[in-house]
Order: sequence, then structure tokens, then C-alpha cells
Amino acid sequence: MADKSSQGEPRPEAQFAKRIDPAKEILTREQLQFIRQVELAQWKKNAVKLRGRNVATGLAIGAVVLGIYGYTFYSVSQERVMDEIDEEARAAKLQAPKTGAN
Repeated sequence: MADKSSQGEPRPEAQFAKRIDPAKEILTREQLQFIRQVELAQWKKNAVKLRGRNVATGLAIGAVVLGIYGYTFYSVSQERVMDEIDEEARAAKLQAPKTGAN
């Protein structure tokens, strides 16, 4: 299909949004309300992405915390040093000569 503009007819100019600074320009109440509506729509659109990222970050941090907690319990349960020292002390006490000074 051929474009109408290629046949010599002028194309209508597209309307582009003009960037404005609300602090410098005086705006009508309708314009301010429209700006608020657009900003709210953008926040709602980005909120879904942010919520997903926040959930993923929270789960990752929770997994790290639970991993450290679990590893701590595992390593403490494997630690038998104090038990071995106590057993050696008992064995040494039993092998020590029996005197009346004890």
C-alpha cells in the first residue's frame, strides 16, 4: 500500500507534548489536575515493579539470615571440644594418684 504523503499530499504535523516547569509557569487548575493524574498513573505503573523487587529482595535477605542461623546451629552442634576436654579431665582425675589431700 502506498502512503498518501508519497502522492504529494502534505502530512499533518503531529502534536508533541511540551515540557513545562510548573514552578515557573502559571497553570490552570485543570492543567494541574491533569499533571497529578498523569503522575499518579506513573506511580501505579511503577509500583508493581517496585513491589516485585521488594518481595524478591526481602526473600533473598530472609534466605541469607535463615542460612546463617541454620549454619550457626549446625556448627555449634558439631563442636565437641568442650566435651572432649571434660572427658580428658575426668580421665586424668581418675588416673591421678589417690592421696588423702583431695
